[in-house]
Amino acid sequence: MKGYFKSSIITYAVSIVLLIQAGSLRVSAEGKFTRWTPEMMISYKRVGGTAVSPDGKIVAYTVSTPLMEGEKSELLTHIRIVSSCGRQDRQLTFGEKSCHSPSFSPDGKYLAFRSTRGSDKKNQVWILNLNGGDAEQLTNAKSGVGASSWSPDGGRVAYTMKEPETDEEEKNRKEKRDMRVLDKNFKYSHLYTIRIDKDSNGKREIRRLTSGNFHITAFDWSADSKTIAFSHQINPSADEWSTSDIYSVASDSGAVTTLVASPGADRYPRYSPDGKWLAFPSDMDDPNWALLSDVYLIPSGGGKPQKLAETPDRNFMYYGRFLGWSSDSREIYIIEADRTSWRVFAIPADGEKPRVITKGPGNFTNASFSRNGNVMAFIHQTIDTPPDVYITGTLKFEPVKLTGVNADIPMLPMGKTEAISWKSVDGLEIEGLLTYPVNYKEGKRYPLILVIHGGPAGTFSQGFTAAGSVYPIQAFAQEGYAVLRANPRGSSGYGKNFRFANRNDWGYGDFDDQMTGIDRVIELGVAHPDSLCVTGWSYGGYMTSMIVTKTKRFKAACMGAGISNLISFTGTADIPSFLPDYFSGEPWDRTETYMKHSAVFRVKGVSTPTLILHGELDRRVPISQGYEFYNALRRQGCPTEMVVYPRTPHGLREPKFIVDAGERIIAWFDAHLRRSK
Repeated sequence: MKGYFKSSIITYAVSIVLLIQAGSLRVSAEGKFTRWTPEMMISYKRVGGTAVSPDGKIVAYTVSTPLMEGEKSELLTHIRIVSSCGRQDRQLTFGEKSCHSPSFSPDGKYLAFRSTRGSDKKNQVWILNLNGGDAEQLTNAKSGVGASSWSPDGGRVAYTMKEPETDEEEKNRKEKRDMRVLDKNFKYSHLYTIRIDKDSNGKREIRRLTSGNFHITAFDWSADSKTIAFSHQINPSADEWSTSDIYSVASDSGAVTTLVASPGADRYPRYSPDGKWLAFPSDMDDPNWALLSDVYLIPSGGGKPQKLAETPDRNFMYYGRFLGWSSDSREIYIIEADRTSWRVFAIPADGEKPRVITKGPGNFTNASFSRNGNVMAFIHQTIDTPPDVYITGTLKFEPVKLTGVNADIPMLPMGKTEAISWKSVDGLEIEGLLTYPVNYKEGKRYPLILVIHGGPAGTFSQGFTAAGSVYPIQAFAQEGYAVLRANPRGSSGYGKNFRFANRNDWGYGDFDDQMTGIDRVIELGVAHPDSLCVTGWSYGGYMTSMIVTKTKRFKAACMGAGISNLISFTGTADIPSFLPDYFSGEPWDRTETYMKHSAVFRVKGVSTPTLILHGELDRRVPISQGYEFYNALRRQGCPTEMVVYPRTPHGLREPKFIVDAGERIIAWFDAHLRRSK
């Protein structure tokens, strides 16, 4: 480990100055927070992806700190490294630009990461010699780097880059002649390699490996560094994910070979360490937005896909959830929701049943492995403890905590959270997380907030309930609210049949699931039946809009980035195939069905005071969905207010906006429950 932890007094002093300027030490220095608030909760730092050094002695990870002083409202992310014994932990990157996606070179001498810290302000690959010295910019990709990966021999880094503007396009943009024709002139992402060593002229060789009208979404090196397998779709549109196939390309000649071309989505190829196999997640011939994935194997040179045993939820078709192989090529690792926990599973390559690696309460995510496969690092958090980096051997799960990222932030008394279950109207078992008010007194009834997740194939899990969020759970609890977060039909974590159970049924069966959950909390003696509020984002916003058209039992509601009109949504969103998949047909063929499941067509007579929050640059659920519901309520005299967040896509990202949303929701609910403080 010599050289890994050389420290610099000057560098350390600079880091302290930057932290003070950023305001990240404000909470512990001033000690101003004595109760959970959205402002206090946003101070908790976020812990990101891990990377284990090849020898298993070092773990790199990222920490994101909110900057909220003056003109700043952002998360600044930097990379830290911690020894596997946990005794040495230091920050590795500094500055005003975020650094992310750490990865060790195969010999462990270098750490690569991506950052916009260069003069071109584009996302580029940088490498840092762990024995000392400054980080060096490796790539100079004209439009920035998408993803990157070391070759197993350590001689090259492969990366993707979207095709940049041509000279004519750049000229037209500057001259205000940059008209766009929809679904034309796509900027495809293609594959490149760059050598680590410089030639005699001090230059690094760059080789473009792919070209053509397809868009690369993921790739992986073969063990001998001679081939790269990649998944691609027909264009970069978010709606084209189901067109994904897998090819391979020779890393010297650029010769391309087709490996997998099923009718569905074949993605995220991973070569086995012994070079014999290629694993990938696929829905094979059943692409759908309710999400379905199983692991398939083919010989590394191509062949008929062989399906491995199914996981409990059959849902890990995302980058970061399909982790790759064990070092002995006997198992494939994935991350999947298991009821209210995220866990790492191992799927045997011989077809045997999957096994759970990470056991116990909480969420286990962002796993990475040493080169010999004996060490696994991951991020773990529970309902009551913030995320930190842990390490374990892979033969026996014995996790050891390595970090204390948020040790400087006070841990105040929390409202207890527990899992509860109930039967819906049709007898289906539903599970949810119930958070009690801070200082809860048994026998006393409290106002209740029903929070509904997005997706609809999202899930509420055992994450840290005091983390900064649009829905700050512990701030709600501090204000004397109980909080129910249900996982209704359609949610992940409960198997395929449960996840598919809301198809053609949005706003009805799932409505029953939520209402019977409310009834259960009232039955427990926790919730007051006359003091109910409801809120949710995305699909949760949709459900909120439907709920206020179907019942008057809620005293106030908050709709976040919700769909209010399924017909106009399908014509304006960036995923026009989404609802036709869930509702088995296009709006013009099933108009009455789309209207039946749309709040806008049921809005007459709604009287529940409704706050609407929406991002101005939201393409997933266009802001027009919020405008439609807001104007429909306002024209009927229903108490309503709409808040538009500029610069914001489908989710709030700026810390000041996240705090604002939480504060507004509390104030809205308090006002309409006529609560006095």
